[in-house]
Amino acid sequence: MPIRLLVVDDHTLFRRGLIALLGAADDLTVVAEAGDAGEALRHVQAHAPDVVLLDNHLPGVHGVDALPQLLAHAPAPRVLMLTVSEDADDLVHALSRGASGYLLKTVDGDDLVDAIRRVHRGESVVSPEMTVKLVAAYRQATQAAQTPPSAGVPAPEAVLPEPTDTDAAPHPLAKLSPRERDILREIARGASNKEIGRKLDIAETTVKIHVQHILRKLNLTSRVQAAVLASSDPDQT
Repeated sequence: MPIRLLVVDDHTLFRRGLIALLGAADDLTVVAEAGDAGEALRHVQAHAPDVVLLDNHLPGVHGVDALPQLLAHAPAPRVLMLTVSEDADDLVHALSRGASGYLLKTVDGDDLVDAIRRVHRGESVVSPEMTVKLVAAYRQATQAAQTPPSAGVPAPEAVLPEPTDTDAAPHPLAKLSPRERDILREIARGASNKEIGRKLDIAETTVKIHVQHILRKLNLTSRVQAAVLASSDPDQT
């Protein structure tokens, strides 16, 4: 069965162009389109899409604010944010409210189709440009959680998981080879496979194989999780 999609964007020309692009993939089918959050919710209830491509800057209710209602439907769709916003707060809010991914509209068409498939499989996907901001948000949150609050001032809530206790056991990254650690360091900096291959002077296909080995060794499902884990190891960053 093809992956059923709902495209939500208030710009009609962009929305129609995106639908035409997605229609070229045999395993994808667009079942509905919407220009605002209210219309999107009605289509989720009527068509039960597998994946929702959701813009953030919508008229009325922003995409991140509509996430709880969209995900409350049973069966809940996977939501992949597709937006121009490079704001770190939008990224963190989207992921913390249940989005499965966050892509910028500058994404290549083939990469977008691949991201939809990965999100449908249950993986998390974030644009390489935003991975650095996600890691920075992780560090800020964990530092805030570890800093004693001032008198009468509550400690800020951490929005991302606490880092691994490196004193209790060897860090998971110790399982990686030196080359894999080099590649993971570049992933944490937001580099794409092509950029990593160029910097390390290896083929892009070789980079992809190394990334697969890294995820398997660390028992992770996405390079975003790997980047966040890398930030908890001072030797890695």
